[in-house]
Amino acid sequence: MSGKGKTASVRLDRLLANLGYGSRREIQMLARAGAVVLDGTPLRDADQRIALDPGLPARLTVSGKPLDPPPGLALMLHKPLGVTCSHKEAGPLVYGLLPPRWRRREPPLSTVGRLDKETSGLLLLTDDGALLHRIISPKASVSKRYQVTLDRPLRGDEGAVFASGTLMLEGEEKPLLPVTLEVHGPTSAAVTLTEGRYHQVRRMFAAVGNHVTALHRDRVGALELPADLEPGQYRVMGEGDVARVFGVE
Repeated sequence: MSGKGKTASVRLDRLLANLGYGSRREIQMLARAGAVVLDGTPLRDADQRIALDPGLPARLTVSGKPLDPPPGLALMLHKPLGVTCSHKEAGPLVYGLLPPRWRRREPPLSTVGRLDKETSGLLLLTDDGALLHRIISPKASVSKRYQVTLDRPLRGDEGAVFASGTLMLEGEEKPLLPVTLEVHGPTSAAVTLTEGRYHQVRRMFAAVGNHVTALHRDRVGALELPADLEPGQYRVMGEGDVARVFGVE
């Protein structure tokens, strides 16, 4: 195959503009001022091409700081309560938890699925459209685990109802795929599902006569929310993290 094994390259001004550092003209001014440095040497020609190798962020600095991760970025974020997974809705947005420059990236970062405003926990974001669609594709059957707090005690048959594959949600014509319920206490449990229907967990418990008072997602595939990742914090995902999303331990 043509080009196999070769490292892609890109013009410096295009790379930095797509990462949100400014317009092409502003990047040219940064370069001429000696603010863009590769391996200790200022790059004063913004038109030159540089290789997009994995080690580039460790070798290139802009205004004295390491280069932001190039396209192909995937993040895990601990979504706090009260923020919305949207670019446009009113109120605090998950994108406001990221560096301002990252909101100008091209291709843009998008959430992999959504958590509603009153749900906390593990949220993935990426600028890699192919990866996003691999994760959300029904064929991948990527599981999601939620920790649930309920208004009323469980009645005892919820596990069998959820696992049956016959539960119908109000207003829908297709039953849910089987869902696993793990009971922790009278009003606390974990559910693991592979679909992502609108407000699915809340509607499931409403269908069996209960009400969810708190909802927290702590796992996607085999990737668990790190215990040291505080609400509002994010972390760049490595290849191993991405593999765990697809169930590879």
